[in-house]
Amino acid sequence: MKKVVFLLTALLSVSISQAQDFTFGVKGGLNIASVGGNAYSGLGGLGSKIGFHLGGVAEFPISEKMAVQPELLFSLQGTKWNYGVGGDDLNLGYVNLPILGKYYILEGLSAEAGPLVGFLLTTNVDDDDRFKKLDIAFAIGASYKLNENIFFSLRYNKGIANINDDSFTNDKSQNNVFQLSAGYAF
Repeated sequence: MKKVVFLLTALLSVSISQAQDFTFGVKGGLNIASVGGNAYSGLGGLGSKIGFHLGGVAEFPISEKMAVQPELLFSLQGTKWNYGVGGDDLNLGYVNLPILGKYYILEGLSAEAGPLVGFLLTTNVDDDDRFKKLDIAFAIGASYKLNENIFFSLRYNKGIANINDDSFTNDKSQNNVFQLSAGYAF
């Protein structure tokens, strides 16, 4: 974990030192989240869950076509599950820190990709030791700036790290999240 934090800090420091004119703003939107992997297979049906994300975003230009975009977001993730008779949604609340490289394809339209580190803050499971506190994912998506202030984005966060810490099973699970966002840059 120390290596990941060091790498993210180094990337952010280099991008800030290279930045000529940065912008910052706020964004929020809809999550369509699920938990993949095999840890909970056979225990009922897993499905997509609707959640949200909200937080801050900055953009540090590197060149006319490239930029680095760090974000700090609260993200409600998890899954729908139908375990047994009732079935409750699994809610996992994370503070996510994606650091994305952006490439402007056309004026206003950019592709973005990069690592995401998440820290589990809340869960609706009684035994919260069933889930690891650290999540690592790879984010890929696109953004469109409508004007200097308003922007929209579509992103997929594919979980890489095992979030399952349940002693009941040694199988693995990962977060998978589609995000649709709108934001305002200052």
